[in-house]
Amino acid sequence: MSYLVLARKYRPKRFAEMVGQEHVVRALGNALSTQRLHHAYLFTGTRGVGKTTVSRILAKSLNCTGADGTGGITDEPCGVCPACSDIDNGRFVDYTELDAASNRGVDEVQALLEQAVYKPVQGRFKVFMIDEVHMLSSTAFNAMLKTLEEPPDYLKFVLATTDPQKVPVTVLSRCLQFNLRPMAPETVLEHLTAVLQQEQVEAEPAALKLLARAARGSMRDALSLTDQAIAFGAGRLEEATVRQMLGSVDHTHVFTLIEALALGDGKTVVQTAENLRLNGLSAASTLEEMTVVLQRMAVIQAVPELAPAQVQDEPQTIRLASMLPADETQLLYSLCLQGRAELGLAPDEYAALTMVLLRLLAFKPTGSSPLAEKKTPEPARTGIDRAVPSSASADQPQTVKPLANTPQPAQTAKISEPPPSLRSLPVLESPQSRSSPPRQAAAAPTPEQVLAVPVRVAAQSQVDQASSNASVSPLVLTEEGDFWHKTVAQLVASDLISALVRELALQSQLVARDGEHWLLRIERESLNASNNRERLQNALRTADHPATLSVEVGWVTDSPAKRIAQAAAQRQSAAEKLIYEDPLVQNMMRDFDAKIVPGSIKPLDPNPQNQG
Repeated sequence: MSYLVLARKYRPKRFAEMVGQEHVVRALGNALSTQRLHHAYLFTGTRGVGKTTVSRILAKSLNCTGADGTGGITDEPCGVCPACSDIDNGRFVDYTELDAASNRGVDEVQALLEQAVYKPVQGRFKVFMIDEVHMLSSTAFNAMLKTLEEPPDYLKFVLATTDPQKVPVTVLSRCLQFNLRPMAPETVLEHLTAVLQQEQVEAEPAALKLLARAARGSMRDALSLTDQAIAFGAGRLEEATVRQMLGSVDHTHVFTLIEALALGDGKTVVQTAENLRLNGLSAASTLEEMTVVLQRMAVIQAVPELAPAQVQDEPQTIRLASMLPADETQLLYSLCLQGRAELGLAPDEYAALTMVLLRLLAFKPTGSSPLAEKKTPEPARTGIDRAVPSSASADQPQTVKPLANTPQPAQTAKISEPPPSLRSLPVLESPQSRSSPPRQAAAAPTPEQVLAVPVRVAAQSQVDQASSNASVSPLVLTEEGDFWHKTVAQLVASDLISALVRELALQSQLVARDGEHWLLRIERESLNASNNRERLQNALRTADHPATLSVEVGWVTDSPAKRIAQAAAQRQSAAEKLIYEDPLVQNMMRDFDAKIVPGSIKPLDPNPQNQG
């Protein structure tokens, strides 16, 4: 007896045996039970999801006579009556299947329609099934329109296609359309397990998972791959042999690559890619496996409570999720998806794989670590004013960055006091302290504190410009603002916040504190993301401020960014005033028609320890 492949042997013969298409089975079952039958059905979907199977079961349901020969239209065909048996065996004269891929002309369609004038010979209904109907020529479509619109009562049309967009709308409007969905890997895995139990074939669960994912939503592909794997493994399905057959990459390689990317270890990345080449493992499969792991990592980072259900068998994924920042996880996921499409364009797919992986390292700033956020490198400038240009307004995003030559403390380090560069910021007078002796807003720097610059050509003083910029958004100092400014300075100095979280802290105003509940106000809704708020809240707890944050959107009058910009503008104004009032400079401008280059006057860091 010849061997019957699994895809044909286990083709469903009843609606109850179909898996993954419950929405179609339910609709057709209810229509058959109530006998509200349409004259034309269109089944769409990718290959191997059950279009032909549904057509045959529908034909049996329409023509079934029951085991005793007295049955009628039913949603549960008996499978033993002559009509059911003949349809299963492909010899029922009233059920005709036409392959439109090889019979796409008007002559073939006309020959089929000529049979429509004759009543059924054996069954209750004639059923014309046209597979891959989108392949018909336009003339063939036009020839069948009239019959498709008003067929005889005994005739039913069943059309199937993998590309419904190529079917004319005049045909679509005459059909009842059902979209058969690609099957989830879990559905395919469950069906494969049941099939192999009936076949009495030993199979490792990990091997079946590989086959279910390789099928890409097609049950027929899954069963065909299973047939191949059984032959390849000599009657056994083991993970190693199935992975070798599919050319799939072991997750050990994937974990190694992601960890090396998180640590910025380019050498390990290149060596692992070369090992994949030597072992003949697929570069495309590598990127696909990486996207699977990265997707799980992103879920862990965004929704930690779902982590046990997502990666209960892969604790390594949880560890990697804590090493790679969430933004880099998203970036790497996008690079892997885009790189998958680029492999075919490169002369060597393994070289293309290496370039895709190294692309993240090209975007990763030097010195970033798996436990620290990314920092944007800047030219060395002194003091905290290096992060805020002198002409910056309070409406522009401002970022405080640590000094390039200052060692950074660990992210989990406790905070004692702000560094000298932050302590030395001028403290502006608040409304609550006006009754006390006024605090110095900005002392004029001495000549030694002003950079010596050559006198060149040109333009107007920047004093008025800085003053006008400072007055764009007036700063109203508050007691809560004093506390929030010092707290944010501590978080920045201890490297507990960075990127968007740092922007949220700098641009926000502390409106009120009610015990452990703090209310912040921001002007830009884009900063009010839940993950930014949670990371800022965690940073505050690390800094011994166990607060629960609420954020509202409104007008901000006292934020750390406004204070930094105001202080920087005052120091800039004082430095320019000192230069312009210097007798030597005035003599040179009078005697030699000298002019000061705009932007060339920069105040030194008020903290001498940061000068080098």
